[in-house]
Amino acid sequence: MSIPEITGAGAGTAAPDPDRIDPAVWRTAFTVVVGALAVVFDTTVVTVALGDLARELGAPLATIQWVSTGYLLAVFATVPLAGWAQARLGGRRLWIAALGVFLLGSVLSALAWNAPALIAFRVVQGIGGGIMMPLMATLVVQAAKGRNIGRVMAAVTLPTALGPVLGPVLGGVVLSVADWRWLFLINVPFCAVGAWLARRNLPDDRPAPDGPRTRLDTVGLLLLSPGVAATVHGLSRVAGSAGFASAGVLVPLLGGLALIGGFTARALTRAGALVDLRLLRHRALASSSALGFLAGAALYGAMLLLPLYWQQVRGEDALGAGLLLVPQGVGALLARTLAGGLTDRLGPRPVALAGFVLTTAATVPFALATADSGELPLMAALLLRGIGMGAVMIPLSGAAFTGLGHREIPDASIITRIAQQVGGSVGTAALAVVLQHTTGGARTPDALAGGFADAFRWSAGLTAVAVPLCMLLPDRRRP
Repeated sequence: MSIPEITGAGAGTAAPDPDRIDPAVWRTAFTVVVGALAVVFDTTVVTVALGDLARELGAPLATIQWVSTGYLLAVFATVPLAGWAQARLGGRRLWIAALGVFLLGSVLSALAWNAPALIAFRVVQGIGGGIMMPLMATLVVQAAKGRNIGRVMAAVTLPTALGPVLGPVLGGVVLSVADWRWLFLINVPFCAVGAWLARRNLPDDRPAPDGPRTRLDTVGLLLLSPGVAATVHGLSRVAGSAGFASAGVLVPLLGGLALIGGFTARALTRAGALVDLRLLRHRALASSSALGFLAGAALYGAMLLLPLYWQQVRGEDALGAGLLLVPQGVGALLARTLAGGLTDRLGPRPVALAGFVLTTAATVPFALATADSGELPLMAALLLRGIGMGAVMIPLSGAAFTGLGHREIPDASIITRIAQQVGGSVGTAALAVVLQHTTGGARTPDALAGGFADAFRWSAGLTAVAVPLCMLLPDRRRP
């Protein structure tokens, strides 16, 4: 009998606590969170600086918009490569390399001399960030080996939850005290410390030199990466065009969807695809991806409406609007520990269900708000909305990996990441169209408030759609 099996009286060893998380898992989670903070904040911190960048670089706003758009397209084009790259390099080496690429892009962006140079360097950042976002979840889930995944994901998804809320605040603070170049230089310490921690804490999991080498699915890459990027690009143009009927929206959107459809048909019928879509036969992954799509739409769609509401209806500047959104970030932070523990004890279904219900209910006060509504009730609603969204993300992140093997986790991570981010693009585009129609002729604060109220009703309805779908998630803890 081996020593770990001796648990009887007099054996001198205590039975292992199944609820205890290995310290190595916490080290892995802390390591990837430090590095990911730069990527997550950088995605949103620039959004409040586009006007300043246009003035400083002497470029029209339509050109400067590509500082954000180019970054996001590079992220989406790179995400599908994460699984193959990890198989070829190993998780630790890939994480450090991606951090290095992101650091290089950050430094070059801070040194940019004109708008085209800044856009190009932001693409370099996006290449590193696109690898890191799915890899972050992969490394932690593989380290946890499927145990206590709720509490583990509560830690590792913290940057993702706080980034859309605190990023604009950080950007506003930086612009109020320093030059725009510091928007990118603040990434340097995160990248440097993150790389040092990775070298120290992550296991050396590089593949054996004489082992089989994973081949790159070149055809799949040529279908999926540009397909996702074109789809997101088309959706990102909705707010600045005539809506979905515009050629500038329809051409990339339909072209992107056709490429994704081609990849899907191919990946479902063959082994060795760039991303193994056959994993969607697992109900937990399929339902988590669908709900992640809706959660992305609810989170990012509302993040379009909320800052604009405070600015256009209530007369706040960018920094003031960002500060008024802080309660939502606080709520997301407060929810994480409780939601993680409940997910481990009860399963993801009841936690996600409660989170979506609370998020929907907390959006309703904005759907009823007028230009004279008190700030405190609305900030209280934002706190509750943050709690709801924080509670949603944890069970969805953990449930996606239920029943999957070690080698299947990277592909599942890519699937859920793409679903959530495309959902965010769809939600943002849909609510942008609604807002254009409801506020198009508004000239007074009351008229604007009425238009925003209609848009928030759509946002609440979009979130409510997810409530019955939560019944497809696992309903109890699984080993």
